Amino acid sequence: LEGEAVVSAYAASMPDVQLNIREGERYRLRDLCYSLMLESHNDTAVAIAEHVGGSVEGFAAMMNQKAHDLGCYHTHFITPNGLDAQDEFGVHSTTAADLARIMRACMQNEEFLSITREPYSSFTDLDGTRSFTVNNKNAFLNMMEGALTGKTGFTNGAGYCYVGALERDGKTFVV
Repeated sequence: LEGEAVVSAYAASMPDVQLNIREGERYRLRDLCYSLMLESHNDTAVAIAEHVGGSVEGFAAMMNQKAHDLGCYHTHFITPNGLDAQDEFGVHSTTAADLARIMRACMQNEEFLSITREPYSSFTDLDGTRSFTVNNKNAFLNMMEGALTGKTGFTNGAGYCYVGALERDGKTFVV
């Protein structure tokens, strides 16, 4: 999560929900991760993907390889933000079982857990000209005793989606 990302015109052009980052702005990658994980901002997802994968397509290839490595054989990623899409290999999609596998792997990462548990985060662009506060949209964390982490989502094709984890009676459950 170290490093900085420069916002491309493509990232800045993403549809709502967005942080409203602008082309040419520079951000700490860690701050963009808070924007992505707490509020599901489509523009920050693309900025992160372009920084990490070199391009959206490069990042999607990385996501698909990681999903396959985790045993997710019914998952095909095209977009870094989960927006509906289709390519020559199929539709951007996954299953509840594959999302559970992905969440189980995410829970091994302490930075993921730390970010997804924060109620909010405040940050600025690297030039210090714009400031933001992002709030955790995962109401489950405060509604369910033992809630550990989770991620909300929505697309027109899939509707409202959620994957989360909780601990009960010494066991961890992914739902």
